[in-house]
Amino acid sequence: MHASLAVKLVMATLLLFSVIVWAIVFQKSLLLMRVNKEASLFEEKFWSGASLDQLYEEEGSHPAHPLAAIFSAAMGEWRRSSRIAGIKMSSTTVRERIEQAISVTINRETERLGRNMVFLATVGPVAPFIGLFGTVWGIMVSFQAIGQMHSTNLSVVAPGISEALFATAIGLITAIPAYMAYNFFSAGLSDFEERMDAFGTEFAAILSRQAEEPKSSKL
Repeated sequence: MHASLAVKLVMATLLLFSVIVWAIVFQKSLLLMRVNKEASLFEEKFWSGASLDQLYEEEGSHPAHPLAAIFSAAMGEWRRSSRIAGIKMSSTTVRERIEQAISVTINRETERLGRNMVFLATVGPVAPFIGLFGTVWGIMVSFQAIGQMHSTNLSVVAPGISEALFATAIGLITAIPAYMAYNFFSAGLSDFEERMDAFGTEFAAILSRQAEEPKSSKL
């Protein structure tokens, strides 16, 4: 195809976007499967009745996944509050500090998991317009060819029309997967954020109860 420089740049840009979109799709698919699997394994271990101190030594010192990071942040804050509690910090204050630590960690993990989602959200609506630019340019080339050749013969206008249609097709091929992937991964990330919130709320309740118990009975 003897496309003009502008149309070649449009096609190259859209093809590059398409490659990046599919790379993000592959990466996010693996990421969501991995974090959900790790979360299930961690929750199984957490609710097995094992000592929280032991679990903290195993998972909390170097958390490798979001739920472990939430657990580590909450336990770390609980331990610090327990040391301060020598001056008798109220259980309400302890719970507030724990919940704040959990909230900050959830926000940080959500931001990390959602990395590159902005690219999908941008490419979805923008790619068709980039393709449309190629379409308009191709039509302009066709009209210029008609004017120069003083002919409306199909062989004169066909190359420009072909460029226009091809640019439109690439724009749609790029945009549709990006749009679908964004919606799919947004739902998956939202579900996982709810899972983190639920775990954080339950764990904060457990630690706040520990704060209300006599010191000798804690963890």
